[in-house]
Amino acid sequence: MAIEESGYDGLAKSLHWLVFILLAVQFAVAWTMPDIGRDTKPETLINLHLSFGILIMAVVIFRLLARVLRPVPLVTANLPPWQRWIAHATHHLLYVVLLILPVLGWVTASLRGWTVTPFGLFTLPKLIPAGTLLGYGAGPIGDWHGDLSYVLLGLVGLHVAAAFYHLIVMRDQVMQRMLPRRPPNL
Repeated sequence: MAIEESGYDGLAKSLHWLVFILLAVQFAVAWTMPDIGRDTKPETLINLHLSFGILIMAVVIFRLLARVLRPVPLVTANLPPWQRWIAHATHHLLYVVLLILPVLGWVTASLRGWTVTPFGLFTLPKLIPAGTLLGYGAGPIGDWHGDLSYVLLGLVGLHVAAAFYHLIVMRDQVMQRMLPRRPPNL
């Protein structure tokens, strides 16, 4: 299957929007689940949050593999160097954060002694034995997980703002490359 010069193929578009939807659900679950303290048990919302985190990580890994195997040329030739740098940096940081966040959540769950069973389908191994990490417990790792989620929100905001900047100000079809194709008029 040939890749369009001017846009992403259906797989890339589907994975992009799937990650967006999963992140929207994940943040909604995260903001509604109870505060996690020393004696918190992983009830329904916490288990759902862990499950969506693992699912997001799996989809992002698949998306990265698909991107390596089916690259699309970036449309940055007409951009000033500083905009090219920001575009590349933002995309790379999005991938890095989307991979680190679930791992930090998984480590936190492991340190708390929780079992991570995505959607009740299978059980993941503990990444670190419960209660370890130099006697600090899960606190710092959990804090990093929470703090990094706000970094992710900022990166997503920057990504969305740039897409609308290209649509409204530059009018250069960059945003349309990731939108579904319109069917031809019959």
